Amino acid sequence: MSSAEIVKDRHLGFLIWQSVHSTIVFFFCKIFLLSPFVNNPFSPSLFTFLSFFTFHLSLLLFSTSLCFVITPRPDRPASVTELILFVFRFLLNSVIGGGGSPELSAPSFRRRVRTSLGFLLFLIISAASGFVSVACVCRNSEAVSGLPLIGIGLRGLVFGLIYGLHYIYRQRWVLGFPLIQRPLFFSFKMGLPSAFRQALKLSTVAFLCSSVLVVFLPSQYKSQGTMMQFIVNQSIFYIGSFVVSLCWELSHHLHQVIHTKRFIFAPPKGSAAAETNPSEPLLAALEESTPGSLLQYLAYLDLCIVCESNVDIWRRAAFFEETGETYKRVVVVCLRSLEQLTSNLGEGLEGCSGDKIDQLSRQLSSPGDTRMDSKLNESFNDFQLCAWCAMTIAALTARSHSEDRFGVAQLTGCNAAVVSTLLSCLVAVEACMGKKTNVQTPHLMGPASIKWATLSTGRRDGPPSIGKKRGGPLHAKAYAMADIIRTSIYSIVSVFHNEMLGSMKAGMLEKDWIFDSKPLFGTREILVQKLRLFLDFQAN
Repeated sequence: MSSAEIVKDRHLGFLIWQSVHSTIVFFFCKIFLLSPFVNNPFSPSLFTFLSFFTFHLSLLLFSTSLCFVITPRPDRPASVTELILFVFRFLLNSVIGGGGSPELSAPSFRRRVRTSLGFLLFLIISAASGFVSVACVCRNSEAVSGLPLIGIGLRGLVFGLIYGLHYIYRQRWVLGFPLIQRPLFFSFKMGLPSAFRQALKLSTVAFLCSSVLVVFLPSQYKSQGTMMQFIVNQSIFYIGSFVVSLCWELSHHLHQVIHTKRFIFAPPKGSAAAETNPSEPLLAALEESTPGSLLQYLAYLDLCIVCESNVDIWRRAAFFEETGETYKRVVVVCLRSLEQLTSNLGEGLEGCSGDKIDQLSRQLSSPGDTRMDSKLNESFNDFQLCAWCAMTIAALTARSHSEDRFGVAQLTGCNAAVVSTLLSCLVAVEACMGKKTNVQTPHLMGPASIKWATLSTGRRDGPPSIGKKRGGPLHAKAYAMADIIRTSIYSIVSVFHNEMLGSMKAGMLEKDWIFDSKPLFGTREILVQKLRLFLDFQAN
């Protein structure tokens, strides 16, 4: 099955199940919630079926708009100024020609522009869908009809805008992949209480905010009558906005559940392909998928589950085939994301070290700090992918101690590459947190084994401004990433502890477990010192 077919089938299944639960919610609302406001609630009419059909079309439009914004990684959108500059230069280049600005033609900037345009389109569709959906839900009642129904729809438009802004601001468009996979029905059922609470909150906020709009509406768009009729009208709108919000929340939750479900990139067990080359579909998806795409994330999730758990032991055993080519390909695709994270952090931290005067000037320069924080934050956009890679490669290396019959992990040099990359990435992440990354000199010993304190130079290799922002999102991501990498390294050290101690006593620790070439971040001396701390179980 191709990548397009995987995404297409999942989106088609999402639309089918979304129509099922929205139908149930719609008829439940009409029968039990809005029936007290209708003289003949159970008598079908043409307007009832028309409202039902239009409601489903608007919900289908909203569900389709989720595809424009939903993504596995949180890309930073382009600002309004950057969008205006991009359009101006595009028009200017179209008229007078030229190659354009390299910065504006970079793939990262084009991705940010697409993200911004996707957000704008999502807001427009949410507002339009809110207008139609709320009007359709509230239509089948004698209390709301004619021009007042348009006033209800305009309030639904405000509700759609509020929902879209909240959806984008809280980054609910980022897919969250659960490592522990559950059945689809169970996963969907677990999210029903939170969807109900969220719908209740958003409909209440939309009711209060849209009430301001009623003041500025012309009189013909308002319900005319007694105070009781006014209360009934407000109750109908609140019920309608809650029903639409609940349908949207259930669609969002269903979209998350279906698209984050594990896909098994392997031929059927027992087939000829499973006997000859069972790893090729997975490796093809890992190597050929578009970076940041849903297919790439599903492939890494499948690889992580195979390496960490015992659900498909036959697939993990195929990684340790005699030639070692499959094992090397798996290691390369896992280390690629960690190396990219290390390089990005190294570029973001470049020039941050210096004396106290330089550091003080950087701390007082808030725009510079903001740009540096933004660049470092973008380095953690692939946090989920890097976490999977660290856990996968650590689990695979640890299991090679007992499952690698041909010794391909050690003979191909993959063990040294794994440990070196994990240590270098850990040093870069700790530098991002503001920790010292220079080689620690031993304490000076005086007479009677008294330790003499060394003078502090006040220098730190990481940016001091970041180290102090412990409540910020950057520190939280760096702390979580460092914890994952430390756990991964400890899982390797605990299995190979005796071998590493033997290499350290023989003076071969650096040669056996650390690459000879210069690491992407830090020095070989720092990596060796870090590895010794892990061997002593003192790394924290």
